[in-house]
Amino acid sequence: MPDELLIRRDGVAGVISLNRPKAIHALTLGMCQGMMETLSQWAGDPAVKAVILDHSEGRGFCSGGDINLLRQSALTDEGVSGRKFFFDEYRLNHQLFTYDKPVVAFMDGITMGGGVGISQPAKYRVATENTRFAMPETGIGLFPDVGGGWYLSRLDGRVGQFLALTGARLKGEECLWAGLATHYLPSEALEEAKKRIAAGHEIAGVLSALAVTPPEPQIARNAGAIRKHFAFDTLEEVLASLEGDDSEWAAKELATLRTKSPQACKVSLRQLSESGKLETFAQNMAMEYRIGSRVLVLPDFAEGVRAVIVDKDHAPKWNPATPEGVSDEMLDAIFAPLPTEEEWKPL
Repeated sequence: MPDELLIRRDGVAGVISLNRPKAIHALTLGMCQGMMETLSQWAGDPAVKAVILDHSEGRGFCSGGDINLLRQSALTDEGVSGRKFFFDEYRLNHQLFTYDKPVVAFMDGITMGGGVGISQPAKYRVATENTRFAMPETGIGLFPDVGGGWYLSRLDGRVGQFLALTGARLKGEECLWAGLATHYLPSEALEEAKKRIAAGHEIAGVLSALAVTPPEPQIARNAGAIRKHFAFDTLEEVLASLEGDDSEWAAKELATLRTKSPQACKVSLRQLSESGKLETFAQNMAMEYRIGSRVLVLPDFAEGVRAVIVDKDHAPKWNPATPEGVSDEMLDAIFAPLPTEEEWKPL
C-alpha cells in the first residue's frame, strides 16, 4: 500500500514518514521495498543532502515488523512468505547501514524490533522523553534480528546481552547512556530540528543546539549487576548467576527470563557471541537470515505470537520447555549455512 509511507522532499532533505498509525507503524513488505526504492533514487540525487526517518501521527516511531504475516507464513506456507519479508527487510537494514548520505532517525515513542533495525544504522539517532526502545523478541520465540546481533554485541558492559535476553524497555535517556541514541531532544523541538536540517544547516550542530540534559538513566544504577550476571554466553550460567543474588533486581530479572523461550534465549546469546566476531554488517545479516529462516518455522515462534499477540493469555507452552532441553545440536542446525542459492545477499 503506497500510503503506508509518506515520502516527500523538504529543502535539502528527503523525508520518509512511516504511516501505519493503527499498527504503531509496524513494517510491511511493501514498506520495506518502498523505502529501498526511495533510498536508491535519493542516493543518486545531488539535491538530496540528508534523509530524515520519522513517523506520522501516533504514539510510536515503529513497533516492529509484520508479526501476523510472519505467523501466518509459519502456519500456512512453511515460512516462504516470511523468509521473503526477512530477505527484503534485511536488505533495507543493510542499505541504511552502508548509505552514503547522513540519515537522521527520530525515535520518538515506541521503537522496537524492526524499528530498531531502521533506526540503529542511522548516523544520527534522536531519542526523546517519549522513546521506549526494546528488542522483545525472546518473548515470542524469535531473536533480536534486523542487525540486533551487530548493535547489541557491541554495547559496553554486557548491556546488549541483557537487552536481548530480557527484552527490557529503555527510555530515551537510557538509550543515550547505552549509546543507542546519539542525541536527546525534547519532543517539542523535533519539528524545529527537521526544519533546520531541511534548510541545510549542519546536522550535528542542529541536534546539539536543540539537545537538553536528560534525566538520570535508571539503568545506570544496575550497570554493575548487568555486567556481572549477564557476563556469560550460556543461558544456564546467566540463570545460575541471578539465582545466586538475593537482591530484588536479580529476582525480577530471573522471573522475566523464566517467561521467555529457552530456545530463543540460547539462540540470542550465540547470535551476539558470533556477531561480535564478524567483520562486516553484511556477514551479520547473512547469519541472521539463516537463523530467521529456521526459527520462523520452529514451534516456539507461532506459539509465542499466539500467547502474546493473538490470544493474549501470556501463557506460552515453549518447546523445548527448559534451557537444558535446547541442545547444542539444535543450535548448530539453526546457525548452519543455507544452500548457496538461498543465502541472503545485499542489494
